[in-house]
Amino acid sequence: MDEPALRALVDGIVAGDIDPDEAVGRLRRLPFADLGFARVDHHRLLRTRLPEAVYGPGKTPAQCAALVSELLAGEGGPVLLTRADEAQVDAVLTAHPGGVVTGDRHRLVAWRPSPPAPGAVVVVSAGTADLPVAEECAAALAALGHPPARLTDVGVAGLHRLLAEGPAVVAADAVVVVAGMEGALASVVGGLTAAPVVAVPTSVGYGAALEGITALLAMLSSCAAGITVVGIDNGYGAACAVSRLLSPLGASRG
Repeated sequence: MDEPALRALVDGIVAGDIDPDEAVGRLRRLPFADLGFARVDHHRLLRTRLPEAVYGPGKTPAQCAALVSELLAGEGGPVLLTRADEAQVDAVLTAHPGGVVTGDRHRLVAWRPSPPAPGAVVVVSAGTADLPVAEECAAALAALGHPPARLTDVGVAGLHRLLAEGPAVVAADAVVVVAGMEGALASVVGGLTAAPVVAVPTSVGYGAALEGITALLAMLSSCAAGITVVGIDNGYGAACAVSRLLSPLGASRG
């Protein structure tokens, strides 16, 4: 349940349009629902403006379907299944056909996306090999109400490709940089814009890239001050970071 749904429920009770017993039944899921194998946090959207998402790895298809069902039974807010495999996607879409699937490698399934919120977001990815993580990030952003513009294949090996898109980067309210190898793109973008920059190191690169550790350490050591860095390949986490950064913007314009 999100804040608008809760306010509508309270207003309905006050106006006499909603029976108190019905209201109690709808509130019974707060703050969480115990499914035995998981406790679904229906209260998270009210606390943090971010919904609980279902992380696919380690869960059976049946568990994923049950978790998605419980989240959809709550009122308001997007429902996301991340890093899902084919069997999990089949199970949840059989139960709830309305989900939108994004990505091949890092599948994200979304139901009930949030309406567009204030703030222009750009997702910048260094190379084609970084696209799976960038796509996960972009899909999560769209579901959270921040559909982004995309700049792809603008890594530092051909810096002119990024500079040609300079106005789009400068005009953004938040920028996500997705890069592997040595992760230098985050420093470059951080030196071009005053907007918050969220950097995502990817596990792309040869031996010395150490499956993303080199890019992670480079981004953490960036001389462009104030860059936010999430974990390796964590496109979903970057989307949540941007949503947190832009939430005050939406509140101030609401």
